Parts: sequence; structure tokens; C-alpha cells
Amino acid sequence: MPFMTMPHFTTLGFSLLLAFCLVRTTLAQERDFTPIDVPGASATLANGITPKGDIVGSYSDEGSPPTVHGFLLSQGKLASIDVPDAISTFATGINPKGDIVGHYLDFNKRFHGFLLSKGEFTSIDVPGSTYTFANGINPRSDIVGQYQDASPPFKTHGFLLRKGEFTTLDYLGATSTLANGINAKGEIVGQYQDSGPASNTHGFLLNKGLFSTIDVPEAPLTAARGINPRGEIVGNATDTNGNLPGFLQSKGNFTAIRVSGSALQGDVGTVATGINPRGDIVGYYEDSAGNVHGFLTSKKLIEP
Repeated sequence: MPFMTMPHFTTLGFSLLLAFCLVRTTLAQERDFTPIDVPGASATLANGITPKGDIVGSYSDEGSPPTVHGFLLSQGKLASIDVPDAISTFATGINPKGDIVGHYLDFNKRFHGFLLSKGEFTSIDVPGSTYTFANGINPRSDIVGQYQDASPPFKTHGFLLRKGEFTTLDYLGATSTLANGINAKGEIVGQYQDSGPASNTHGFLLNKGLFSTIDVPEAPLTAARGINPRGEIVGNATDTNGNLPGFLQSKGNFTAIRVSGSALQGDVGTVATGINPRGDIVGYYEDSAGNVHGFLTSKKLIEP
């Protein structure tokens, strides 16, 4: 993994109270969802959360064309994350040590994964890949993500990066596999596309080398995106009516996650992306006007 230069952090310098509370809507208050909006951004996505509540994500500025930046929200302060000399930067995962992973687009229009640790960026590229995304990182600094191979039909594979070694992750018989999250136990969640005529998408859990499928009932599309040490899983689904809810799976039971006032259908709906050990959940949602916002909620606030 080639070494990169020091990160560009821009402290936006507003308090957590201002960041969260001033953008809170009446509808969101009814269900105890807290919107997360970077000031001046056209869209904000929250993607990962640590045990103490630090949040990483991405936002689009209002430039022409817009540029995507990563962000870290920690102890009431928001900082932008930009890989040097990149067109756009996406922050997707964070561990308790504050190590951050994501991906960036270079000026040759190629995506690379990255690790930001102790103020330094390191690129992550699976050998022989056409692109690499890093999606999740656990306390041991194991990293999961996805890559595309360089041979037709250019298949997408999941990967695990542990102690400098890449392991490819492919769900048996799938046409594509994406690894999205990993917990302290090394359990991995993600999604795969089956080879059936409808090419349905399913979530998966990979535990001790064994894959198991995760399907939200009556949903032709399920994506598992985050998992905490207790094995609680969050993600998103598309049901048979075209609705787009997020979900929490806990002890084998599914609970729908939908921010009040969010679009039932559309391009996004509600997507739950990360969950920490105490059950705090982050994600993003689309409002009725088509705008995308991050959110923070808690397992205890959404369960019946």
C-alpha cells in the first residue's frame, strides 16, 4: 500500500448543539431522529459511528460541479477530510482508535481505498483491480471493502485486509459480492447479487468462514451495512411495493427504520449504515423534496 501525504483537515468549528439541534425538524423530533447536515452542503451522508459517538460520513458542496468531501464529527467539532490531490473523498468507516477508511477519486478518474491513521493517509488498492473501495474497519484495524477485477466480465468481489494481506470474499454462486462492515469479533456483513433471472440482492453475514443470507421479509433487495459486537446488524431494503426502509436486525428480529417525513420511495428512502456497541445508529435519508440528510438515532428509540 503506497504511502501518501499528510491529510487536509478543515475545522468547520461549530458546536454539536448547532450541528444537530438547529437543523432538527418537527417531524424528525416525533421519532427521535436527529438530522445531521453539514452547513452549506447539498447532501450529507452519515456512514460510521464509534463507541463514544464520533461519526464519519461524506457531504457534497455546492460547487459546479459539486465536490464530495469526507467529514469527522467528534466532540462537537466537524472537520472535512480530503485526500490530497483527489477529486472527491468519501469517508465510510471508523474504529475506536479513530482510524478512518473510505475511498477517493483521483484525477485519472480511478477510485482507490484509503486509511487515515494518526494524521497520515495510506492508499488501499487490491492488486490487479480496476477500483477499490474500503468500507469498514474494526478495532484490530481489519479492513473490509470491495474491488472490481480487470478481466471481463469485470466482476465485483469483497475483500478483507488483515495485517497487510488481502483475502477475496465471494458468496458462492453470486455475480457480485460487497463487504460493508466488520465488528471486533471479525464478523463481516455485506451484500451479494444472485444469479437468478431477477438478479436479486441479498445481505449476508460471514462468521468464521461461513456465509449466511440476510433477507428482510418480503423484500427483493436487502443490503447489510453495519454490525456491532453484539451481532446487531443494520442496513436497508426495498420491499415489494417499492418502499425503501432501513432496518435493524437484533436477535433474529427485524425492525424497520424510517425517518419521519422521509420519502417512502425515490432514489434513497432511509439507509442505516452503522451501529455502535450501545445501539446508536447512523445513516442517511431522502426528504420529500429529494434532499439527502444524515441521521442519528438509537436502537431503543426505534424498537417497539
